[in-house]
Amino acid sequence: MNILLVDDSRLARQELRHLLQAHPEVTVVGEARHAAEARQFLPTLRPDVLLLDIHMPGETGFDLLASLDAAPHVIFTTAYDEYALRAFEVNALDYLLKPVQENRLAAALAKARTALVPLEITLPISVPEPAPTLLTEHDQVFVKDGERCWFVRLADIRLFEINGSYTQIYFEQHQPLIPRTLQHLEQRLDPRVFFRANRQQIINLKWITGIEPWFSNTLKIQLREGPEVEVSRQQSARFRELMSL
Repeated sequence: MNILLVDDSRLARQELRHLLQAHPEVTVVGEARHAAEARQFLPTLRPDVLLLDIHMPGETGFDLLASLDAAPHVIFTTAYDEYALRAFEVNALDYLLKPVQENRLAAALAKARTALVPLEITLPISVPEPAPTLLTEHDQVFVKDGERCWFVRLADIRLFEINGSYTQIYFEQHQPLIPRTLQHLEQRLDPRVFFRANRQQIINLKWITGIEPWFSNTLKIQLREGPEVEVSRQQSARFRELMSL
């Protein structure tokens, strides 16, 4: 498991390195002092997990995640307890208060190991293939949430959205949860129809009813029957490129 430490405190980074020595399966691939430096390191170091502080000079840890279209798993390390709810809203694996305790760090790393285990593919296809087959908008998929089941056309799904450790599917008046990541779904869905708007949402382009400019050269998209979706800066540029003549 490769980990990048992101914290403006040199002493905090040293303490984390010391605690991680008790976990031989962990490799610290680098250290970043702030969000901008972490953003620079991510493409080359490609860590599996970020040990991420929240309060840093310039941008917060939340700002860093919001600027990324795809991010490693995140374990927050912070001296403040009031951001715990928001941390889990951005799909963090865990939230560790400083000074970080050995047993809490061990538990968080165990969650990371579980999250890094590849998930089996369960979305049905008409003819089984040895490799995942791209699903078109005309395909139907089986969806089960608790005791309720649906067989729904992908064309009728307007939005996929992260909800905790699950993904929520929006179709008709239903919003069931499935145990799949957006990365997994993105690999299976037709990119001509389904677009990754940000870290947390994939939209069906055929359900768009309105587009308007938003902050910092981003876009806000209105889907038929809702909701509104804010497109990240990078994906806004990609959307303009894809949709323009």
